[in-house]
Amino acid sequence: MELRHLRYFVATAEAQHFTQAAEQLGMAQPPLSQQIRQLEAEVGTPLFDRKGRGVRLNDAGRAFLTCAQDILQRADAALQTARRAARGEVGELTLGFTESASFNAVVTELIRQYRQRYPDVEMTLTQGDSETLVAQLREGALDAAFVRPPFALDGGLAFAPLDEEPLMVALPLGHALARRKRLAPADLAQERFILYSRKSGYGLSADIMAACRQHGLNPLIGQRAPQLSSAVNLVAAGMGVAIVPASLRHLRPDGVACRPFALDWPRAVLGLALREDAGGRAANLLRLARERDGAAVQPR
Repeated sequence: MELRHLRYFVATAEAQHFTQAAEQLGMAQPPLSQQIRQLEAEVGTPLFDRKGRGVRLNDAGRAFLTCAQDILQRADAALQTARRAARGEVGELTLGFTESASFNAVVTELIRQYRQRYPDVEMTLTQGDSETLVAQLREGALDAAFVRPPFALDGGLAFAPLDEEPLMVALPLGHALARRKRLAPADLAQERFILYSRKSGYGLSADIMAACRQHGLNPLIGQRAPQLSSAVNLVAAGMGVAIVPASLRHLRPDGVACRPFALDWPRAVLGLALREDAGGRAANLLRLARERDGAAVQPR
């Protein structure tokens, strides 16, 4: 017994006529009658009372019709579910993000739009630093992640930049420099810096230190923080100053004032990293990011 037998049977039962059912199915009447006979032979009993080419379900046929319709509905549902899964419209998306990404309006809006467009995709969020998240991507533990470069794009990874933020200087509230509207590297010559450097030694913090040295400032390192928010909290505690992406001003911690930093480079780049062979759910997130920013978002 095959699904086509069930389809032929249901069509005949609904039409109550072999010729009309055959026309609806787009086939000739004799092959349809033959297929129904094969089905009845397998069931072991007639399913129709025949009157010429007209037919009427008997008791066995009525019982079989209910089950046949249910099977066809389930088969169609399975087909549609599989197709939706292939298009990335159902299932689970495991998404990593750095702590600072959660304060970026581009990221939060992209997540909101994704959830709105793909409501049947369950999103599981994992927080970590960029190095850890990239490693998890390579291992297949994550589908995609919002991270900050630099990192190697080997291992089949792609990266689509989403935003480039200017930098701000986080100062203890009441600090003399907080009275200025904008700060240059030379203004921080006597300050102790709070860093949030990576294990690899690369990253935004390292770029900031290099840029300061290019402008004649050799930063005094006071503390090292595990992440950006920790650096801001240490600033509030009076442990020093920190140079952070502008979106972290949304933290609004008590005891901290933020002022623009007068450097054109570096800028805090934030983007979406994913495997080049990522499935439909992650690919849909990238596609949505491209739709949002147009040609400005290109994987590299």
